Amino acid sequence: MKPVSLKKLESVAVAALKDIKAQNITVLNVRELTPLYDLLIIASAQSARQTKALANLVREKVKAVGGTIVGVEGEEAGEWVLVDCGDLVVHIMQPAIREYYNLEALWTPPVPVRKAAPDKTSADAPIKKAKKTARKSATSAAKTASKKPAKTAAKSSVKKPAKKSAKKISVSSAKKIT
Repeated sequence: MKPVSLKKLESVAVAALKDIKAQNITVLNVRELTPLYDLLIIASAQSARQTKALANLVREKVKAVGGTIVGVEGEEAGEWVLVDCGDLVVHIMQPAIREYYNLEALWTPPVPVRKAAPDKTSADAPIKKAKKTARKSATSAAKTASKKPAKTAAKSSVKKPAKKSAKKISVSSAKKIT
């Protein structure tokens, strides 16, 4: 039997997920990030029952086209089921679990960040001016504070503990338990 192409496995798995209304289906090419597999498919299911049904359908459809299933994990709980198809791994997760683990961020390669040169005519000019003014006033306040006598500065920095007022309960107002 001839091996199934990765593209075919991907399309079969995505179609199976769509058949049972999986949501937010994401396909990530992780070939450059790990030697373990090439594609990662992440999908959301609304319940444990739907998660299990999606995993079963993916497994059946992949086997039907000649793909191999290396393993399936997480079917007992149904919150997160992983179907390992060799070069393709399918994660089916409930939304809260998917948000918590955030696999998309984990398996997306970092993008180099390059700061653009500031635009002289930007709309941020009033904000920059306000920040500059605030910095100047903070600096001048610090200079003024340093000119105070040492005793006055020490007194102003020490806080007195607040007095606690205790509420008295009269014996006559309390209910007696008999």
